Amino acid sequence: MAKVYTGTGRRKSSIAQVRMVPGTGKITVNGRDVREFFPYETNVMDLKQPLVATNNENTFDIEVKVNGGGFTGATGAIRLGIARALLEYDAPNEGNDDSYRKTLKRAGFITRDSRAKERKKPGLKAARRAPQFSKR
Repeated sequence: MAKVYTGTGRRKSSIAQVRMVPGTGKITVNGRDVREFFPYETNVMDLKQPLVATNNENTFDIEVKVNGGGFTGATGAIRLGIARALLEYDAPNEGNDDSYRKTLKRAGFITRDSRAKERKKPGLKAARRAPQFSKR
């Protein structure tokens, strides 16, 4: 049986569980094809970036379960999950100069993007937006 590599990614309020198995490059998100799930090609290109950086576009079949948030959050979560699964796959080469960790770290795919919507404060219309000032 083929070895399964897993990674969990989070972004905004999205959580993605990624399963990678050796295959032909097919990506499935919540049981649907990736191009069917995401309405924009930029989302698909964005989540494939770790695979492109490590030359693995057609090496793995990827199955993703994602919930919460919108398309941008889901894309970021899947990208982080894929990067973590690639690190698990490449664990034996960790110290080498051609390790995936160096490539992915340099491109910024290992770091979790912690930016999220700031909470609304009392007396304000939004997080920082104050009501319009009226002189009279």
